[in-house]
Amino acid sequence: MRWREGRRSENVEDRRGMRRGPIAVGGGLGTLALVLLVMFLGGDPQALLQQMGNPPAAQQAPVAVDPAQDEAKDFVTVILADTEDVWTDIFQQMGRQYRAPKLVLFSGQVRSACGLSDAAVGPFYCPADEKVYIDLSFYDELKNRFRAPGDFAQAYVLAHEVGHHVQKLLGTSDKVSALRGQVSKADYNDLSVRLELQADFYAGVWAHHAQKARQLLEEGDIEEGLRAATAIGDDRLQMEARGYVVPDSFTHGTSAQRVRWFRKGLQTGDISQGNTFDTDEL
Repeated sequence: MRWREGRRSENVEDRRGMRRGPIAVGGGLGTLALVLLVMFLGGDPQALLQQMGNPPAAQQAPVAVDPAQDEAKDFVTVILADTEDVWTDIFQQMGRQYRAPKLVLFSGQVRSACGLSDAAVGPFYCPADEKVYIDLSFYDELKNRFRAPGDFAQAYVLAHEVGHHVQKLLGTSDKVSALRGQVSKADYNDLSVRLELQADFYAGVWAHHAQKARQLLEEGDIEEGLRAATAIGDDRLQMEARGYVVPDSFTHGTSAQRVRWFRKGLQTGDISQGNTFDTDEL
């Protein structure tokens, strides 16, 4: 990616120098479930905390900031700024005003308005405080564990979480959250899948406009993004973890679905074509 000359966002809060005490995992959350949440992007931190129970009070303690992450911090600051530019323009075209999210960098654990969360949940968006949270060490896991290296794969991760912020601003995520407990678990999982696939679509929309306006992408970048989308499909992750898949338990979509919607956003750049809630074909 041609990102080094890009604008740096000022909406970044670096909390990597502080870390809270260990989180007590309770409420019957099994190791397998936690592993899956590690692998899934965009996990619901509130739902995770409900399963974990209320953690004990934690003490803050200083932690060393890995200097090797300096470039990663610079990178996400540029990508965040680019999403701000793209979504500001798109919202203006819709007659609306875009309110940019904050990006919080943390190490190990972090407290958000959604509760106390561990890096094991992966990057996440908290709608209660409109902030995106990421432990930059996740990018090492993306490369090594998920076998999805490359800067555009990393940009896709951040753009997906910003996509959840777009859903918050448009009222989509609130509508889905309001149905929690009102519909069956299987039906709510289906809504969750549609929400995640739309965030993938929005990530593609961002990339479309970033490329059109600033020629951000280089040869091989698109393949990196598609490889990342493939690596985090529910079916692939469940097969790797369990040896079998349970479609009714999917919450993010299959690899093919995630690739399809990310690619659609990338190709069209048209936000009106991303209504994942009004289609029988995901």
